[in-house]
Amino acid sequence: MTSRKSYTSDVSDDEWAFVAPYLTLMNTEAPQRDYSLREVFDGLRWIVRAGAQWRLMPHDLPPWHTVYQQTRRWIHAGVFEHIAHDLRAVLRLAEGRNAQPSAAIYDGQTIQSTPESGERAGYDGAKKRKGSKIHIAVDTLGHLLALLVTPANEQERAQVSELTQAVQEATGGSVELAYVDQGYTGDAAAEAAQEHGVTLQVVKLSEAKRGFVLLPRRWVVERSFAWKSRFRRLVRDYERLPETVKGLHYLSFVILMLAKYAVIMKSA
Repeated sequence: MTSRKSYTSDVSDDEWAFVAPYLTLMNTEAPQRDYSLREVFDGLRWIVRAGAQWRLMPHDLPPWHTVYQQTRRWIHAGVFEHIAHDLRAVLRLAEGRNAQPSAAIYDGQTIQSTPESGERAGYDGAKKRKGSKIHIAVDTLGHLLALLVTPANEQERAQVSELTQAVQEATGGSVELAYVDQGYTGDAAAEAAQEHGVTLQVVKLSEAKRGFVLLPRRWVVERSFAWKSRFRRLVRDYERLPETVKGLHYLSFVILMLAKYAVIMKSA
């Protein structure tokens, strides 16, 4: 039978000490668990990294249905979003920056549909791909600020208002400037961002040198997309609900930031 050891390592003690208070979600009247939350969290980490079906959960982890049910509770409670926001602040302070950013970078990525995508899947004519579009905002370190899931045919500029509102809610309204690509051009997008106190700055390809170059500021969000592509569950739209897509994306960034947090704790 499959063993998880060949795919991913367990959550470390420092990582678990940070996330355990967020993951508890239990009151004093709740029944006793058959499996520890730490093992369940390890099972979820394995699923999102390996990209396997739930029923292929390795035998040395809790049963798939136990991990699945607890994952649904965590996603419904927005646990991974809360962890991501607090971890981001900790890592920014460790870098000598303010806890909350003053600038963000927006972008969208289309992920290929699967039968589970159902009616949510749309056709992205520019990418010639059917699926869902992940709209994200990150800080200048590449840490996730906000995320939206739409059909792939939805334009980036149409999501500016909702995405910017989510960014300001996550940062306490600290963001003043957002770097974007040419998919966000137009007065409507600029006005939508300005309503939430954010100025859009379009970084155009023509402003860069010829050949392959890193576009100013824009490369940060592309690196964030590359980071999350290491999680095989996220390379395609394998989920039936957009809430699950969103929750697992937040989880991927939590896992990435936890690794950085563990390094900081060891060096402290």
